[in-house]
Amino acid sequence: MNFLILAAALFLFQGESDKRLTGYVNPFIGTEKMGHTYPGATLPFGMVQLSPDTDTISYSVNGTYNKDVYKYCAGYQYSDSTIVGFSHTHFSGTGHSDLGDVLIMPTTGILQLNPGRAEKHKDGFRSLFNHKNETAEPGYYSVMLDDYGIKAELTATTRVGIHKYTFPKSDNAHVILDLVHGIYNYPGKNIWTFLRVENETTITGYRQTNGWGRTRTQYFAIKFSKPFKNYGYKSFSGEQIYKGFWRKFNQESNFPEMAAPQLRAYFDFNTDEGEVILLRVALSPVSTRNALLNLEQEAPHKDFNLYRKRASDIWERELRKIEVETEREDDLINFYTSLYHAFIGTTEYMDVNGEYRGIDQNVYKAEKHTNYTTLSLWDTYRALHPLFNIIQQKRNSDIMNSMLAHYDQSVHKMLPVWSHHANENWCMIGYHSVSLIADAMVKNITGFDYEKAVTASVATAKNKYYDGLEEYITRGYVPEDKSGNSVSKTLEYAYDDWAIAMMAEKVGNAGVFNEFIIRSRYFKNLFDKESGFMRPKLSDGSFKKEFDPLDTHGQGFIEGNAWNYSLYVPHAPDELVKLMGGKKRFANYLDTLFSMHLPDKYFEKTEDITRDGIIGSYVHGNEPSHHVAYLYNLTDDKWKGEKHIRNILETKYKPYPDGLSGNDDCGQMSAWYIFSSMGFYPVAPGSTFYYLGSPLLISATINLENGNKFRIETTNNSVNNVYVKRVILNGETLDFPFISHYDIMRGGLMVFEMSSKPH
Repeated sequence: MNFLILAAALFLFQGESDKRLTGYVNPFIGTEKMGHTYPGATLPFGMVQLSPDTDTISYSVNGTYNKDVYKYCAGYQYSDSTIVGFSHTHFSGTGHSDLGDVLIMPTTGILQLNPGRAEKHKDGFRSLFNHKNETAEPGYYSVMLDDYGIKAELTATTRVGIHKYTFPKSDNAHVILDLVHGIYNYPGKNIWTFLRVENETTITGYRQTNGWGRTRTQYFAIKFSKPFKNYGYKSFSGEQIYKGFWRKFNQESNFPEMAAPQLRAYFDFNTDEGEVILLRVALSPVSTRNALLNLEQEAPHKDFNLYRKRASDIWERELRKIEVETEREDDLINFYTSLYHAFIGTTEYMDVNGEYRGIDQNVYKAEKHTNYTTLSLWDTYRALHPLFNIIQQKRNSDIMNSMLAHYDQSVHKMLPVWSHHANENWCMIGYHSVSLIADAMVKNITGFDYEKAVTASVATAKNKYYDGLEEYITRGYVPEDKSGNSVSKTLEYAYDDWAIAMMAEKVGNAGVFNEFIIRSRYFKNLFDKESGFMRPKLSDGSFKKEFDPLDTHGQGFIEGNAWNYSLYVPHAPDELVKLMGGKKRFANYLDTLFSMHLPDKYFEKTEDITRDGIIGSYVHGNEPSHHVAYLYNLTDDKWKGEKHIRNILETKYKPYPDGLSGNDDCGQMSAWYIFSSMGFYPVAPGSTFYYLGSPLLISATINLENGNKFRIETTNNSVNNVYVKRVILNGETLDFPFISHYDIMRGGLMVFEMSSKPH
């Protein structure tokens, strides 16, 4: 792009500086194929995620895992043609799932209480829809339900989902409440459901499930804007032998209490043409009383447009934390959608009165912090929470306190591994909560107890019955014949132990520092000099004989292979370079990784890895490789890292429904994009240093909570000019491709001078 065209492009976007940033967010990005995002209405970190679900595929068929269910981790697939309803809880970008609570579906005509199948949609209450009549923006979603002529519109507060349904004229209009529905559903997942009709416009209830969250209870309260004329329910639980004395009533019609493991209810109306029925649905982790309180305080009136505007304004304020200029509008869309996704993974989990349910299933009150859940820590410790330590410091402090509360409530006396909705689900490996804490501490995030954090981290790291940890502590590695994924576990434990050492150094605890800095070097115990890879060892001290560095399965790794995981020593990169034979051989290793071909057979049975996320044998669609391109900064060929980073930015993020090359994983994929497009990345959270890369943006201004502004500018930047000629920080040229967290927090100006040729 020549200067005049570039100037015109910049003028265009600068001239549109008054345009709301929400206009650049496309919630449909990631809703097709692997992204596993949802398009519905939510607020930043909101407890309600009100979104359409497009199918009801069971987790199992005849007792066997149904691989098609994987598409529906977020409840919605863009390629589908039917909607079964709108539920209030969803994960964003995960590779496993749960939730889908309190599904609402408006219908007309003959009442049907079964969703039916997509190929025979008229046999159930689901409806056809068309993307031409579908809209999504931050805090708002709408769609036309073609089978019923009903326009559905959704918005939300933090704890309340607001539904606006515009009906045709009908004497048979219905609102179905489906408490059978769930995401990753299977027979027996619902333990119990309960409904209570408080009056002709108000119902309360709960459902208890046994899924990814083993013991999860979701309370709710619903207010209709119009009295229903009739109501009832149907149980799909099968015949119950003992019926008690409830049998004296006709419980299925106009009886104010409904209870069964599998329950669908209906509420009937007469509607005029264009008549609106508004539903306000409040959630609570504690009680129906608290759900009503949440509703009364957050959504006391019936003005849908006001709630929609408030949601949009809240999103605009959050997105303004980083203001960017780009050469192309697509880059703006990718950036602000990434920022949007970064703010919807972790969610609030408490009522307006501060009460929440702890992992011991008791009720607690958060007195001095906001309680958070949905902590996908194996993913998000890498970049999402380091991002929060720059632009969401108060929230990240509250997340630290939430994790410490989890520790207090844990019978295992462990910090969270992967927690959601008052449950520890134990997903993935490591104990990466310690990484979050260490990163917050070394970056001076305040508001939580540093000493308690160290105590909790040490206790977590010494729980010998956790996932091969006893063997790791006693042998210095996890043996593959004692615990699978042993190499990945050993490497991640070593990094986490370094993080604990950094905490201990921060508080001046020499004993803990010395103990865990020694443990942090255990990665060396699995390096095989002969092959040049990290390799699984057996309990007798020998390397496992059968070894294929390209294979993920049975080789000691999880969601990666030896080629990728051998580079996972983020806390001791210089030692890794030395292990691998020095800078030149290390650079050759990286070159081979990015250029070699990975045959399909090595990932065809791994549902969370596809060709879309692969460059050579580098797998961007999964997290263990996210730091790898930045390791070129340790070589004499840092320009190669700049080339690869820009290639990843350009090819693995697209402004389309199928534009994500892997699960967004509660915002980690998006956080990588945010950091990398600005030109720096936290390779080792727990360190105060960021590795520099190749910024995609023309400029970015980070509006910090301390009132300072850190501005990044690029000169001569374009699609072809991907190499960094020079970096100037506050008027001084940097000698090394790194910057400090404190450089950012002080505010100032960092300028990247770009070139078409390597430097």
